[in-house]
Amino acid sequence: MYYITKRLEISASHRLELSYPSKCACLHGHNWIITVYCKAATLNSDGMVTDFTDIKRLISDKLDHANLNEVLPFNPTAENIARWICDNVEHCYRVDVQESEGNTASYERD
Repeated sequence: MYYITKRLEISASHRLELSYPSKCACLHGHNWIITVYCKAATLNSDGMVTDFTDIKRLISDKLDHANLNEVLPFNPTAENIARWICDNVEHCYRVDVQESEGNTASYERD
């Protein structure tokens, strides 16, 4: 099995739609650290699991310096963002999304 990891840092804002009063319901920003984990039993024709540039393009080009509520079709919690990335990156099996020091959400495919 081949494994790769891609770590990205993006700056983005969001506001959360929550069932309780919270300051996170107001628009605010984070310097997010996103770590993407991919694996494959065989390499593609270029000798890669997944091209690092493709991962960066999907995440940074779409999310960096964006209002996540305007570019994502769901409540942009760290958990939901992790799942969306995992579902959209080829061969991805796990994503960690750190929105601030000490606050990290992970999604791992079964």
